[in-house]
Amino acid sequence: MTAEFSTLDLRPELVQAVAELGYETPTPIQAAVIPLLLAGRDVIGQAQTGTGKTAAFALPMLHSLEQQTAHQVQGLVVTPTRELALQVAHAVSGYGRHLGVRVLPIYGGSSYARQISRLKKGIDVVVGTPGRLLDLIGQGALDLSQVRCVVLDEADEMLSMGFIEDIEAILQETPETRQTALFSATLPPEIRRLAERYLRDPEAVTIARQTMTVAALSQHYLLVNEKDKLAALTRLFEVEPITSALIFARTRAGTGELANALTQRGFPAEALNGDLSQDMRERVLNRFRQDQITVLVATDVAARGLDIDDISHVINFDLPDDPEIYVHRVGRTGRAGKTGRAISLATPYQRGRLRQIQAFTRQTIEQMPVPSEAEILTHREAALMEQVQVWLKRGRCRRERELVDGLVAEGFDPLELAAVALKIARAEEKQRPIYPVDEVRPPAPRQMQKEHRPRRPRNGGRRESHEAGMVRLALGKGKVDGLRPKDVVSTIAFHADIPGSSIGKIQIEQRHTLVDVPEAYAERVLAGSYRFHRQPLSVELA
Repeated sequence: MTAEFSTLDLRPELVQAVAELGYETPTPIQAAVIPLLLAGRDVIGQAQTGTGKTAAFALPMLHSLEQQTAHQVQGLVVTPTRELALQVAHAVSGYGRHLGVRVLPIYGGSSYARQISRLKKGIDVVVGTPGRLLDLIGQGALDLSQVRCVVLDEADEMLSMGFIEDIEAILQETPETRQTALFSATLPPEIRRLAERYLRDPEAVTIARQTMTVAALSQHYLLVNEKDKLAALTRLFEVEPITSALIFARTRAGTGELANALTQRGFPAEALNGDLSQDMRERVLNRFRQDQITVLVATDVAARGLDIDDISHVINFDLPDDPEIYVHRVGRTGRAGKTGRAISLATPYQRGRLRQIQAFTRQTIEQMPVPSEAEILTHREAALMEQVQVWLKRGRCRRERELVDGLVAEGFDPLELAAVALKIARAEEKQRPIYPVDEVRPPAPRQMQKEHRPRRPRNGGRRESHEAGMVRLALGKGKVDGLRPKDVVSTIAFHADIPGSSIGKIQIEQRHTLVDVPEAYAERVLAGSYRFHRQPLSVELA
């Protein structure tokens, strides 16, 4: 095991660390990238999450650190989100455990004072999000003048969130002699231009796209109307043998709303999203691992780094846009030789997306019917009778038998007593009402286009989108509120979970803003909840 990593000419302390962490062989991206970075080359790595790219850039970065007593930051990793910053920082600390490496995650929402204090004491590697990095640079608390290696992780995500200008500003604070590595799942033109400007003769490494490899996994979908998805989900919970379920929702707000709605309907659930502190996140995950909670509702970003082998069900409450995200989600069930089950809730508008996923995975996702009320009632009664028979076989109801004998002595009918006992046992079912689910009727293409088409205003159509396939929306803030184009992109992309690069023309007026979004995302954007500078931001058709 260690011999294979030792052939990469890494420090012995690093080889020892990866061996202790259970690494058996380098992944393809590690085998390709580590020698290039050790040789001092700049690298563009095109790879998906889960390919081992963190170790691919972290091990060479740690290998090249100078052992010194000075406080200068030598390594910098820029990530799009707090969750990824924490995940990468934790990994780097683990790899550098025998080198005494000082690693600091920097992200918004945490204490400035604590981060500044840590920087003053001396840090070797900083892992941070663009906004907070720039804040600390502006305060003079973060000095990048001695940085030897910079990594831009998930660059396409940072592009989607409107961070490219921030990244350029950060890179300009680092020495021109630095080594730079850029990792991205996709390489849109903006990312290529960034690489051309800031990387020196980079070597490109592309790892093949992830494919479905989970054999012990059954995949199904329910076709339901958008408004009936919650009702359909609760019906699933009535009949599926769920021991632990991971439910994916599109947005952070959506995870909290869905977890609360499930709890109110008698199915206790907790949310895992970017609003949680790291301490709270760990407590939630520990409760899930220890079976204290059965249902976890998460976003894709929040679920990164979630390593649990006995998840019985993965449920896509919101179907992902990217087939590879689907693969990454459902791969969390059916692990460790166990069978798993993946169920997706799809609307009539998403039939094409299902076909794309099936074509990508080369596996069939079978449609299953929404459980009927009669099926649920039958399942409830069967579960009750099974429980009764278990207790009858155990024969450990002596005190309860004494109570029954007393009631019989008073003249009550034993059969009537049994019926009353079952009635009481079923009282909790009232907390789980069976909500109606309407029949799905596939929409006609023309009707779909009409529903997504923006209303034509009375001012001669000034607000109508000028681009084919786009819908023009109006935001309730403008120049007087300090709104900038990058704010529009980052706010919509983050809260609606759509690619920032898909957003079209932006026109900022004094008190409102017009923005074009693709028709395919219009419904999702309009359904979102938005805030700008902690104030509600309205979004509606223009």
